[in-house]
Amino acid sequence: MSNEPVIDLLANWFETSGFRVRKQPVSKGKYNLIATLGEGSDGLIFSGHTDTVPCDDILWRSDPFTLTERDNRYYGLGSCDMKSFIAMAIAASQHFKAEQYRRPLTIIATADEETSMSGARLIAEDGRKLGRYCVIGEPTSLTPVREHKGIMMECIQFSGSSGHSSDPALGNSALEGMHEFIQHLLNFRNQLQHKFNNSAFKITVPTLNLGHIHGGDNPNRICGECELHFDLRFLPGMDIHELRVQIQALADTVAEKRALQVKFTPLVMGIPAMHTDSRSQLNEYLEELTCKQSESVAFGTEAPFYNAMGCETIVMGPGSIDQAHQADEFLPIDQIQPTVRLLESLIQRFCCQ
Repeated sequence: MSNEPVIDLLANWFETSGFRVRKQPVSKGKYNLIATLGEGSDGLIFSGHTDTVPCDDILWRSDPFTLTERDNRYYGLGSCDMKSFIAMAIAASQHFKAEQYRRPLTIIATADEETSMSGARLIAEDGRKLGRYCVIGEPTSLTPVREHKGIMMECIQFSGSSGHSSDPALGNSALEGMHEFIQHLLNFRNQLQHKFNNSAFKITVPTLNLGHIHGGDNPNRICGECELHFDLRFLPGMDIHELRVQIQALADTVAEKRALQVKFTPLVMGIPAMHTDSRSQLNEYLEELTCKQSESVAFGTEAPFYNAMGCETIVMGPGSIDQAHQADEFLPIDQIQPTVRLLESLIQRFCCQ
């Protein structure tokens, strides 16, 4: 679905609040919104994504598309992940007069974070420096997050030739080739887990999951095609492109040995791992403000794309990731004012001082 209606709604809110607004086309029907208040450079970015995951409203106790107050919570699709953050950022910006801004505040609303991250990728590729510091308002219960793992989801297809199972010479089994490749892949996983370790993460090593396999059509027919889907979660310091090259080389070795054809296809574009130094000004200031040590998480965000632009980036927002992508998604009401006050403190420190 297009996100243009929500982008246009936000554009009206921002313009009414005194922001300069740029609506950036991403793909057909998809847009980023970049809103700026104040002049100068090296300012502060607040970023949130406009899309949500699909939902099944039958599983909800209330209409997911209508904000519902119940039990000191706001229920609704995207209330936690993470539409409320953009509204709180606008509210925080209005605490200051325009002449107080010595460096700009930029609030960004992106497209397609839940799928391709094409909105954040375009902002990074655009090459414009939008700020020196960035806070991405994903739900972290207002705990600063400075690291997360990268994500790859890949497909390997082996093609051989089918034939009657009574004579192995009548075909070339893609399934047997896949069996050999999986052994190489599991050995590769072991090598990665011995080489890379980061104690800041709950799961301290890279993980690789074999999630889906399909091949052949009958027990009495040599398997001509076999396909495997797998997921690799890698640590900061590991390069997604290098990992793909290494896995492709494993598949090529099996294909050459067994005279099979092989096709390697990323199922998603992949998300780089995120790392912001613990000594960064933004991280140290947020640790002081929240009285919490910054953490590392397993889920992916748009943060690596802002880091790639030279921003000190921290992921932090109201609500818990445990409520995201769930029926009856909610935001605790008692986290709204603390979030607004925290964002006001960030604006004061990085835009007004």
